[in-house]
Amino acid sequence: MSESAPRLVQLDALRGLAALAVVLFHYSTRFEQLYGHQPPLALGLPWGHYGVNLFFMISGFVIFLSLERSPRAMDFVVSRFSRLYPAYWGALALTFGLTHALGLPDRTVGWEVLLVNASMLQEFVGVASVDAVYWTLAVELLFYAWSLLAHRWGGARGLVRLLLGLVGLRLVYVLAQLGWQLDLPWLLQRWLLLPHIAWFALGVAIYRHQHAGPQPGSSLLLLLALLCLALGEGLAVAGLGLGLCLLLWGAARRQWRWLEWRPLLWLGALSYPLYLLHEYIGWALMLALQRLGWAAPVGVAAALALSLLLAQGLHAGVELPGMRRLRQAYRQRQHSRPVLSRGG
Repeated sequence: MSESAPRLVQLDALRGLAALAVVLFHYSTRFEQLYGHQPPLALGLPWGHYGVNLFFMISGFVIFLSLERSPRAMDFVVSRFSRLYPAYWGALALTFGLTHALGLPDRTVGWEVLLVNASMLQEFVGVASVDAVYWTLAVELLFYAWSLLAHRWGGARGLVRLLLGLVGLRLVYVLAQLGWQLDLPWLLQRWLLLPHIAWFALGVAIYRHQHAGPQPGSSLLLLLALLCLALGEGLAVAGLGLGLCLLLWGAARRQWRWLEWRPLLWLGALSYPLYLLHEYIGWALMLALQRLGWAAPVGVAAALALSLLLAQGLHAGVELPGMRRLRQAYRQRQHSRPVLSRGG
């Protein structure tokens, strides 16, 4: 949230580090798997994809801030729409244009796919994404929808109860697979966010501990989410989840002053457009430079520089003004609505 209050700047910096981890994973390990570096890179970042999990935790943490600042459901919808869509549309156009210009074998799409992607709902209707990283946006949209419904019906406790139910259901799925090798319906898991729900739950539990103190519901949610990770993904991933919880807790309390280093705050401001832009554009540039005989480290550096440059332009030229104008238009519309008297 680039509109974060000053006390959340360290969370913004964490989001920037999460985005950078994903970028470096895609430029090192994932590119090597798909295309191969020439010559091979000396270093990779095979664990960098866990930056996405940190994104989900931060979304879980800040969801209450958005909900509590939204007296009406439409306030929340406009807030999230204005946050997600302007930057997404800009990244969509850039990715479509540059991948066609530079060339990216087997990954460019046609105009009809681009038009469906403009809705951000392509994952729900079985249409390919212009860039593979967009899969997380479908996950975020589902999380926002479930959170809004639960919060409107039961407030903060309603959202915690919903997450307890979903995490409990995820545990049932995990135990069924471990004990009886049962493969329960994937479609249900997807719509209920079960593969990712433990990460969102960790963020929500940290927020509740931070702002409401230790409570049975949030404490149970934290323990069940870690148990889910331990049984479903292994002790190492559960340990990572616990470590990220401590990192998020400290950032929420502004205990990690190193996160307020200016370059990290800048990276945090760019995190969303950087995430949206980096993968296919970066790969297309790296392949083009590879064909010209450039060494792999130079290609990675060039792709990172281009992604940061494009992200800065998208952030300043589209994301912020687009968000500002959409919210201003919504406020003006709300203020201009006629107020009916009680007598009709």
